[in-house]
Amino acid sequence: MNAALLTHVELTFVEKKIEHWIRFGRAAHEQRIDRRRRILYFQPGTIFAFVRWASNDFGTVISRIDIVRAVARGEAYQTLPFVRPGGDILLKIDSWPKVERVLQVIDAIERLGIDPEAVSPDHWRHVHNRMTAGHEPRAHTLDQHRAFLLRQRTKS
Repeated sequence: MNAALLTHVELTFVEKKIEHWIRFGRAAHEQRIDRRRRILYFQPGTIFAFVRWASNDFGTVISRIDIVRAVARGEAYQTLPFVRPGGDILLKIDSWPKVERVLQVIDAIERLGIDPEAVSPDHWRHVHNRMTAGHEPRAHTLDQHRAFLLRQRTKS
């Protein structure tokens, strides 16, 4: 494994202050820095959900979820805090009520028996666009997932 070719995501956990975690996505490697910090490494093409929450003495200062596709060397990408070099951001949502709604969408996909990492990037863009516009995203279905998998096979 050449770590320079992978996407690095720095995770931090300081109880009641900072929580960065991965909701879904298979890391190729993990490096533990200390008891509060670690780095996960993702292969190009891997889709993962990165959740960030932080608070101060006055309450929550950030609640955010990003669904990101790890990029290959030389591929265009968007920058994102704690993600190196960055990634193809499929969804970015701020504020806890909206973040919670995205987590519910992920849960619903898992209840169908589908790994959220295997869902079409277009579905995550759809969820982002609908929620940004203040609308409810359409539910992902098994038929949509099967159609996406068939399209992927014909491209190979």
